[in-house]
Amino acid sequence: MQTYRDHDAVGLAALVRAGETTPEELLAAARARAAEVNPRINAIVRDVDPPAPQGPEPDGGRPFAGVPFLLKDLHQDLAGIPTSGGSRALARVPAAETAEVVRRWVEAGLVVFGKTNSPEFGAKGVTEPHLFGATRNPWHTDHTPGGSSGGSAAAVAAGIVPCAAASDGGGSIRIPASACGLFGLKASRGLLPSGPVSGEPLGGTATDGVVSRSVRDSAAMLDVLAGPTEVSAYLPGGLPADGFAAEVGRDVGRLRVGVTTASSIAGEPHPEAAAAVRRAADLLTELGHDVVEVPMPVDDAQLARDFLTTWFVHCAVSLEQAREAGGAGEDAFEPDTRVMAALGRATSATDYVRAVESRHTHVRRLAAFHADHDLLLTPTTATPPPRVGAFDLPAPLVLAQRALLTARAGGLLRFTPLVEQMIDDNLGWVPYTQLANLTGRPAMSVPLHWTPEGLPIGAQLVGRLGADGLLLRLAAQLEAAAPWWDRRPAL
Repeated sequence: MQTYRDHDAVGLAALVRAGETTPEELLAAARARAAEVNPRINAIVRDVDPPAPQGPEPDGGRPFAGVPFLLKDLHQDLAGIPTSGGSRALARVPAAETAEVVRRWVEAGLVVFGKTNSPEFGAKGVTEPHLFGATRNPWHTDHTPGGSSGGSAAAVAAGIVPCAAASDGGGSIRIPASACGLFGLKASRGLLPSGPVSGEPLGGTATDGVVSRSVRDSAAMLDVLAGPTEVSAYLPGGLPADGFAAEVGRDVGRLRVGVTTASSIAGEPHPEAAAAVRRAADLLTELGHDVVEVPMPVDDAQLARDFLTTWFVHCAVSLEQAREAGGAGEDAFEPDTRVMAALGRATSATDYVRAVESRHTHVRRLAAFHADHDLLLTPTTATPPPRVGAFDLPAPLVLAQRALLTARAGGLLRFTPLVEQMIDDNLGWVPYTQLANLTGRPAMSVPLHWTPEGLPIGAQLVGRLGADGLLLRLAAQLEAAAPWWDRRPAL
């Protein structure tokens, strides 16, 4: 077990290739660790019989052959296995097809043995679905691991697997990476494929990926996933000739980094979030980079409105699709989900299109910033990880919620305290991450700071479109200067 936990995924694969261990031994170690800690953190919600790679070994071999791996129980379909999306409506509906990213993970030799917890439809920054219950942070089990990839991040932080599948539509890789002391990279738009069922998840703002303990794992996983399929909407450019894994350890040069903690939504961040940014800024300066204070380069209040407008509409679509797939009634969904869906249905087509088109304004403003700066540095989250249950609605609002849902008064919901409460809950502690999703830019959370209570909180860096390799080079430099590998929760 100790040998297993002392290696990242790249290292475990090397042990298998060298004959020093076997896939069976690694899977047994992963399952033993899961049996030990999962009852306390509730990260894995479905066991899976590992699927075998199909067909001949691909060019380049199977770089992760024999390494245990977990899928996120949201959109990452494995044919014949339900993908619940954290919803009762889909809990027993088997997937008809295997998602392209899952196929690539399996073909790379990863041994998929379970699926991890997610909030219903991935619609929250915490992982507390009614279906499976709350996932807890291995660093302090009274606190959340974030969301929506909270189950995956908790499993990695707890040492069940060295890295795990994740996805990010508004920060869902970076938020749990921050909360669990991990590295998390959201790739540039179009770099990773989707499908075959969905073409552009969340209107192109969402992408798959991983959360990991080492930068080189995330880089090597990017090599596994990057590149189009015959149904891809875009042909990604700027792929490194020798792959993303080769970026790790390369000279990053001298970068100009703009830093800000400004947020129109959260106001001043928690002192520990500010401390996380200062720690990152100081380390970047020590490494020879130029760090300068800047204002927030976009109108983040408008960006939040645009994000939530599209989010609520997509939530309404997700609910209807789930009803059709599972034959479920309205009461199969959580009240908060039903409220978001009602708000989506009450949104006019004009307002929705305006919110989508507004993304170009945010892209232009961020591009103007990147004309003079290589990277934007912000907190990943505005606070340390909140306590589990911190965003449960007060009893009077729960009663109001039920009454409005029963009356099907979706239009009236916009004029109640429920909406402001949901905005605060959804974005109040995570106001910085949606920028990269709406603009399609790559962004990463780097684990450089822990609070006096022992809770991690990350720093986020946002790059130009296609700067994924640059982010990996810088992340590797930071990892070498301030190693986080040996920092593990006492779980």
